[in-house]
Amino acid sequence: MLITSKTPKLDLHNETQAMAEVLINRFIEDNYLLNNSIIIIIHGKSTNILTNKTHEVLKRNAKVINYKLNNWNLGETIVEIRTKGDAINVGKN
Repeated sequence: MLITSKTPKLDLHNETQAMAEVLINRFIEDNYLLNNSIIIIIHGKSTNILTNKTHEVLKRNAKVINYKLNNWNLGETIVEIRTKGDAINVGKN
């Protein structure tokens, strides 16, 4: 996983939880279409409200492979998403 200054970032500062959910899902879809496998979501680290909401949304999104807090900046989450070449087995066991 290579993170550079060009890694796509979504900043959720000053957003409501409802709007954050919409923005996160759109951001994932846009980057899936662009074939980006790594994205960063900036949620801040003050009250954990947006952190918790971000992780809740990521957990439910079928295009998300993995996510974790950035060890160097707890105010952002690093997300690995599927690319168009990956098969998504939605609803299969």
